[in-house]
Amino acid sequence: MSAMPTNSAMPDRPALEGLEQKWDAKWEEAGTYRFDGVAADGAPLERDAIYSIDTPPPTASGSLHIGHVFSYTHTDLIARFQRMRGKHVFYPMGWDDNGLPTERRVQNYYGVRVDPTLPYEPGFTPPQEGGDNKSSKAADQLPVSRRNFIELCERLTEEDEEKFEHLWRTLGLSVDWQQSYRTISDDSRRTSQLAFLRNLERGEAYQANAPTLWDVTFRTAVAQAELEDREQPGSYHTLLFESEDGELRIDTTRPELLPSCVAVVAHPDDERYRHLIGTTVTTPVFGVEVPFVAHELAQIDKGTGVAMICTFGDVTDVTWWRELQLPNRSVIGFDGRFIAEAPEALASDAAKAAYAELAGKTVFSAKKAMVELLQAAGKLVGEPRSITHPVKFFEKGDKPLEIVSTLQWYIKNGGRDEALQERLVALGREIAWHPEHMRTRYENWVHGLNGDWLISRQRFFGVPIPVWYRLDEQGERVPGGVLMPKIEQLPLDPTTDVPDGFDESQRGRPGGFVGEVDIMDTWATSSLTPQLAGGWSGDDARWQQLTPFDLRPQGQDIIRTWLFSTLLRSMFEDGRSPWKHAALSGWILDPDRKKMSKSKGNVVTPLGMLEEHGSDGVRYWAASSRLGVDATLDPQNPKMLKIGRRLAMKVLNAAKFVLAMEGEPGAITDRLDREMLAELSGVVRAATRAFEAYDHAKALEVTESFFWTFCDDYLELVKERAYAGEAAGRGSAIAALRTAIDVQLRLLAPFLPFATEEVWSWSHEGSIHAASWPEPTELGDDLSATGMLATVGQALIGIRRAKTDAKASQKTPVASAVIAVPAALREHLEAAAVDLRAVGRISDLTLVEADELAVREIVLEEA
Repeated sequence: MSAMPTNSAMPDRPALEGLEQKWDAKWEEAGTYRFDGVAADGAPLERDAIYSIDTPPPTASGSLHIGHVFSYTHTDLIARFQRMRGKHVFYPMGWDDNGLPTERRVQNYYGVRVDPTLPYEPGFTPPQEGGDNKSSKAADQLPVSRRNFIELCERLTEEDEEKFEHLWRTLGLSVDWQQSYRTISDDSRRTSQLAFLRNLERGEAYQANAPTLWDVTFRTAVAQAELEDREQPGSYHTLLFESEDGELRIDTTRPELLPSCVAVVAHPDDERYRHLIGTTVTTPVFGVEVPFVAHELAQIDKGTGVAMICTFGDVTDVTWWRELQLPNRSVIGFDGRFIAEAPEALASDAAKAAYAELAGKTVFSAKKAMVELLQAAGKLVGEPRSITHPVKFFEKGDKPLEIVSTLQWYIKNGGRDEALQERLVALGREIAWHPEHMRTRYENWVHGLNGDWLISRQRFFGVPIPVWYRLDEQGERVPGGVLMPKIEQLPLDPTTDVPDGFDESQRGRPGGFVGEVDIMDTWATSSLTPQLAGGWSGDDARWQQLTPFDLRPQGQDIIRTWLFSTLLRSMFEDGRSPWKHAALSGWILDPDRKKMSKSKGNVVTPLGMLEEHGSDGVRYWAASSRLGVDATLDPQNPKMLKIGRRLAMKVLNAAKFVLAMEGEPGAITDRLDREMLAELSGVVRAATRAFEAYDHAKALEVTESFFWTFCDDYLELVKERAYAGEAAGRGSAIAALRTAIDVQLRLLAPFLPFATEEVWSWSHEGSIHAASWPEPTELGDDLSATGMLATVGQALIGIRRAKTDAKASQKTPVASAVIAVPAALREHLEAAAVDLRAVGRISDLTLVEADELAVREIVLEEA
């Protein structure tokens, strides 16, 4: 049974306004969500007493959007349920500080850019503060030293993180804020660098000079997971090569890459060209002989069926180059322009002169010049044919990617190792996926990998790759001369720190050393969030308590990046999956069913919505969608948010109505009261099963449905008895009402944490969020629902409708009423006749049998 209410704490007019600030402060003061890893007796918690969450660290680069609120609410629902089920919940919050998004924001916000040649300027003041976070030209940005730029990055991310924390607290996330971390902190840099060095020692990380996807705007390498295809206009050009058969037509969208052509390829089953395999053909304009080769990736039905292999036009070129062991004649530089020096294969004066027409030009200008050269040589057939085709972009970039040859660091990921690939698939199958079909997306990604994970980035704000390189007596890097630090040196920056056995005076000198200037891809740090949050390499007892983590919650769009990379690092380090469950949230769609994203400019800033509709209202909207299901949001007509606010307000008012009733609870003996509790018992079972299956939306659905039935039907039916009935009936009603409110508050607590906590404080000590999740046994051991509440509720609706049809107030007394009822349901109305007469103010109630339940006749008393 519920505790006696403490009415003195109950406001005269309950309101939702101000509850977020009130309860966030009280929760923080009381340590309601604190995790300390010890039991009440001070002993360390056993693993099965803990529920650990590998929380996504949001990127600290601007502002959170409504999609964050949507998915993080889903996580919080699970955390709150598990806490009420008796688990000690480890629920940290990280901040993903480093990486390109942060650099880009800092450049635009402060109007600066990095020039690594400049010296550090103590006390530097940026030229502006408060840019609009849109792209700006590098020429308009003030060059600053690398160290000055990093300091500005740290300053701005700290400001962003304060804003983010305020939003999360307003939303009511039950995070333990003492367990927060930053991906650029000393501890995080040490963990990231240590994990990389262990990968290197075991042979899982390596350095190679290889074709690299390159963003010419940001001047950095890009990994496969960071790509996206965008439909772009293009043109097919038909070029004339010379073969032993005479002219050979080849279609291409990139004629400018002709000087880098290293072979011509056809499918081995293409009978048109089978006789040419093993011969050579000659390129137009440049007159270079290249081999005619066969490969299964050549498409018989595309163009003429023959393609030129260039180094490098696209990722298929890279595959052909690697598998067919072809030479490298790269012509595009890091700045996206054609390099000055022609490939060695262009040996003739005519070839060199033709290449000189391309040198220094952008890809666009070089294409135009190449077409003119082909036309002048009579080697271009007809006019270019316009097409639209998918082109690869860096997901944060504005220009198509190029492929250049660079020396980069990689971590093996199964893209070139089938056994490793299948091991990753097997580990993925050990995880319980919610929803299950998301596992297929993971497996498709693993099977689609075509190269190892490129982790080095030519940027500045991130975790430095912790190695140096030995220089020979000519000042050149010694092949294989990688110098690794001692563990106790971590974290370090090889551009300022010195390897053992050397001093600073030897930096960049013959016989000395040079530090690695590249940083790690941000995912190379984020892939270690279990380790960052869980104390790996620093607190072994904590690590054993928490791992493998119970839950990885995240968005579906980063399965290929964050989820995959985390699983990969865990496999290398521990030989296991890092979590037991993976929960994937859907996307937020705008009214046109388009995904909301910053790049599309259709995102909604959540703080205004939280202030307008209340956090409980916003949480209700988020909780109404199942995991993996997209949700539509129309900011101009936020129907679900309004419904959520109405529900939260009803919780306040209904609870106040019940708890304010005077009188002592008694034994619950009335049939209607017991039927209500029996139905509530079923709701508890259903909601519990749903939460255990990670279906929070189902738990909300069954709980909310019953709550409205309870308010609209049951409470109305019994309130007269609870106020003025005979002693036994009154005590039964009061006890049933208080018990039901108590249980429903706990069922709704994960969804509406502020409203339920406010009500709970009126009648209980402590927080509802530290209370136990309801059990069916609390409502009685011998209860069984027969549908009585629905039957009586239907009769009540009929009585109300009859009064409305008679244009009478619901308080109008009724001299007599006749209700028709099926024989099987008659006992339901007979058992509730006292309550029906009281609520309907009916003097004489008659029941007659019929096929359908309906109010047949109602006679109002004369005024």
